[in-house]
Amino acid sequence: MQSRGSGPRPLSRISSIMLSMFATMATFYVAGRLWQDAQNRVYLIKELDRRTGQGQSAISVDETLKLVACRHQQKKLAALEMELAAARHEGFVGQYSSETNGTYSRKRLLVVIGIVTEFGRKKHRDAVRKSWLSTGAAMKKLESEKGVVARFVIGRSANQGDGLDREIDDENSQTKDFIVLDNHVEASEEGPKKTKLFLVYAADTWDAEFYAKVNDDVYVNIDALGTMLASHLDKPRVYIGCMKSGEVFSELSHKWFEPEWWKFGDGKSYFRHASGEMFVVSRAVAQFISINKSILRTFAHDDVSVGSWMIGLDVKHVNEGKLCCSSWSSGAVCAAA
Repeated sequence: MQSRGSGPRPLSRISSIMLSMFATMATFYVAGRLWQDAQNRVYLIKELDRRTGQGQSAISVDETLKLVACRHQQKKLAALEMELAAARHEGFVGQYSSETNGTYSRKRLLVVIGIVTEFGRKKHRDAVRKSWLSTGAAMKKLESEKGVVARFVIGRSANQGDGLDREIDDENSQTKDFIVLDNHVEASEEGPKKTKLFLVYAADTWDAEFYAKVNDDVYVNIDALGTMLASHLDKPRVYIGCMKSGEVFSELSHKWFEPEWWKFGDGKSYFRHASGEMFVVSRAVAQFISINKSILRTFAHDDVSVGSWMIGLDVKHVNEGKLCCSSWSSGAVCAAA
């Protein structure tokens, strides 16, 4: 006979073993699922980074410190350039600026000036040459010592190769002080496009701190211009001129008629912009114009057109009274004839 209470023991051992096996299998199953889910997450993150191009978006602490140090050095360089420009104005002669690239040194000009002219205005050009625009060896000295390049800007005749074009080519062969825009047809209504093409050409041809446009009936004090520009070397994006706004004229017979007057609102008033007699933009602004030349529209007048390109940009507008050429004020940089 079996003793009382001895029967259930084998069943208890079997149940314990089965329970342990079940728990072990469950543990492996859960661990496997967790591992698989983790692998899926890693794959999805990598795929998302690959498709969005953000796989290398994180910036390390070391890289951040390098950026801060670089910006600090840029500020110090801008301050030194201002001191150097002031020293030059006092008579110091040296290299106004240079950038070393490998085995050669590349100078950076202070300003490139485009003197906008037209056919039949040789007397105006000669007056400029006799007053403030150096010619021959003096022109080269102006470029090398003061970092100033100045050229007359003109397009081509509607009948390319005719007498008008030949006169300009003959004059340029003697003076070598023209920028001839071969793809631009000279016409009074095409003035804004001509100004844009000059800025594009100048930015692509010369590496300068500033680019200026001036009319051929305006006289410029080069030394005063250099001193004024030196005070703005610390501003990377700047638009300098005699700022104004004024009325938008919708009458067809008016001298300053604006065909797209309706775009300026019910008040018919222009936004703030620099007078077209003379204005200056910094290198970054000129490069922006060059890059976006095909989509920058023009209005009826070049000063309004340039001003419109500045809207929406992080550009500092500087209302510089010394560039109010018609005012003949004391200390002015320019004076209109």
